[in-house]
Amino acid sequence: MTVAIQGYTREEIREFVHEYYLQPHGTKTAWLAARQVPERTLRRWRKLVYEGDLDRNLIPRDHGDMARTPGERSALEKARAREIAEHQSEVEKLKKRIAELEGTNSALGKAIGLLHELSVPEPDTTQTNDPNGS
Repeated sequence: MTVAIQGYTREEIREFVHEYYLQPHGTKTAWLAARQVPERTLRRWRKLVYEGDLDRNLIPRDHGDMARTPGERSALEKARAREIAEHQSEVEKLKKRIAELEGTNSALGKAIGLLHELSVPEPDTTQTNDPNGS
């Protein structure tokens, strides 16, 4: 069965469903109402994201035991949120390390430049034609 997407992109639908499951218990209905998305639409989008093929806009037939429960979906979303947070933390650490290495690289470049300036041979002394000087 195909589902109408109603002007949302596939990525927006995927993020919307993921955000829905991260909402605390008892606030999901108000959260949906604030975004003006009917519960029926959310159910269809949820099936698209978790059980269907969002890219082709297809939902499989109901297979009973194969479908995930809302508790399992919430656990998956919490695990996904935790994984994203860990990933962001790692990205921040790597950005700091890159900035540190770039600073070190710049300092080394300046030091090498100074060494080149210091190792330039001095100009030769002018020769005199005084025969008694030797």
